[in-house]
Amino acid sequence: MMRSTLIGALALAVLTSGGLTAAARADGDPAAGEKVFTQCKACHQIGETAKNAVGPELNGLFGRHSGSVAGYNYSDANKNSGITWDETVFREYIKAPRTKIPGTKMTFIGLKDDQKIDDLIAFLKQFAADGKKN
Repeated sequence: MMRSTLIGALALAVLTSGGLTAAARADGDPAAGEKVFTQCKACHQIGETAKNAVGPELNGLFGRHSGSVAGYNYSDANKNSGITWDETVFREYIKAPRTKIPGTKMTFIGLKDDQKIDDLIAFLKQFAADGKKN
């Protein structure tokens, strides 16, 4: 009886939450994420030789405050967003940048595929603030 109740409660939680949360999903594939990142390369760099370009370099993204990369000219909207990048916030942003931060300079329309986002996150998380792979 207890087991049935627990399984029912878990199923209800998943159904009412709209599916699995980001934390409950399987980890992404960094190699696949590198392929997804080719869409980002027109504006962003990552790795030991990364520099700011059309967009800021993305080393050490997770845990960093939005609008804080030295030498990059951010929009006021980005600088004043109060965002600290984590997986949840990044997931919301990359799906619809201009919805998450109205007034951002980022022109990318958004990445809608959850698996590609998981893979992209896995790829980005490999890089420490100095651009070296963890």
